[in-house]
Amino acid sequence: MEETITVARALQLPALKRGLPQVMAGGEALHRAVRWVHACEAPHIAALLKGGELLLTTGLGLGSRPAEQRAFVRGLVDRDVAALVVELGSHFTTLPPAVVDTARALGLPLVQLHREVPFVAVTEEIHTELVNAHYTLLRRADEVHRRCTEVLLGGGGVPEVLRLFADFAGNPVFLQGSDGRLLYAAGPADALQVWDGLRGAVPGGGVVVNVPGGQPEGTPRGRLTVLPVDAPLAPVHRIAAERTAGLLAVVLLQARQEEELAARGRGDFLTDLAEGRLDASEAPAQARVLGFRPGPGPLLPVVMRLAADGVPAESWAPLAGALQRELAAVGAPVLLGVRLPEGRVPLLVGLREEDERPAVAAKVAAALRAGAQRALGRTPVVVAGAPATWATAGAGLRHAAQAATAVRGLPDAAERPWHDARHLDVDVLLWQLRSHGDLAAFVDRVLGPLLAHDSTARPVLLPTLEAYLAHAGRKAETARELHVNRQTLYDRLARIARLLGADLDAPHTVLSLSLALRARHHCAP
Repeated sequence: MEETITVARALQLPALKRGLPQVMAGGEALHRAVRWVHACEAPHIAALLKGGELLLTTGLGLGSRPAEQRAFVRGLVDRDVAALVVELGSHFTTLPPAVVDTARALGLPLVQLHREVPFVAVTEEIHTELVNAHYTLLRRADEVHRRCTEVLLGGGGVPEVLRLFADFAGNPVFLQGSDGRLLYAAGPADALQVWDGLRGAVPGGGVVVNVPGGQPEGTPRGRLTVLPVDAPLAPVHRIAAERTAGLLAVVLLQARQEEELAARGRGDFLTDLAEGRLDASEAPAQARVLGFRPGPGPLLPVVMRLAADGVPAESWAPLAGALQRELAAVGAPVLLGVRLPEGRVPLLVGLREEDERPAVAAKVAAALRAGAQRALGRTPVVVAGAPATWATAGAGLRHAAQAATAVRGLPDAAERPWHDARHLDVDVLLWQLRSHGDLAAFVDRVLGPLLAHDSTARPVLLPTLEAYLAHAGRKAETARELHVNRQTLYDRLARIARLLGADLDAPHTVLSLSLALRARHHCAP
């Protein structure tokens, strides 16, 4: 069933169809929606109408003179009447030329009925259709509302609700804060570019609904906008938007999550860039919409992850706020996002020149670590990628994210202020192989006898091997680190060589042992 009753649909209903309707004018406007049906013979009926009516008449009110007839039709057009239906026979055997010509000139659908029909039957039939159509609208809006509510009850937040609503509308959806700042965009990948092109003006056919709950009381907390970019919007979309706005008001009021919401929007943008869902040529314009305006220098991709998995949903809002406050003192433009599904925080930082990367990376890392400590009492892992352009920033973010995931298994992961992604390629490779039994088998094959020894005997020998390889076989430095004399070190190295059946000075052995020691951290449960 259609969501609205059009003039064309009304003419197909049995009551009007029995009158043998003939369209005399306005055939291109039969798609007009019929809001109500009215039957009247008064010459000044236009003053009583509100717009959208299907007017039924026998022609008595049209007048007998052409000037009166033209004025009658113009009055209906001024009131935005959906259509004029005239039953022939009682007053006219044919429609007066002045009526037909004026309706054609003004685009008013004009229909003549060649047979008499009971107007009450037409009214009842169309009103029944209108009620049924309205019920269908409400039912579809209820379904969207139900699904959005289920998302919230299932632990989802505002972004999930907006994405669900955007899927339903088949168009981009935008949520602004009370200050007009864009908090979140849902829908196609170019939604931010669409918003940037609007320059604050919503085109005709769009739906704009206030999100209640602002301060002072009675002011909106934000604004929900749906744009007819990919498909026209129907009345059901306004109904659903109003109900969705009510849900958003409750969630925003309870969670105070405007900053988290904006950060999640930026996180989605950075993830789309990293995963190749966004054309790099469009990224600068979309970043400007999100408030990121770096200079002509390179970009620094950075990713933060907590050393342990699992950030409670209610903690993301204070975390996002704390990070933003700490980053404000960095002295460089920063675009910070959050990604709840992966539990990470991606960033892009604007550099003036490539040489300042170490200093800026250290400042950004210090700010991120301070914010995480303040909000969660936990120390994160921070990884900085290589300097990038917009064309390579996506790959840089992806590499930094992989490195931030892989490095968490290393013993000193959270102790170091920040990690350089360029030095973690081996760890990324080993982490990606962790789900394969071959990696654990490789560790066992290379280090198995040594690990078995350490599980039952003292002193344990694995730290000696790790220190020896870390110092590239330099025995004096190894002994100093382990706080043992050289003879003790020589004895331990000889025992390790016998256990493993390997020459610890052979290049291929050094490579295998170094990889196995590194892989062991990634195989740990």
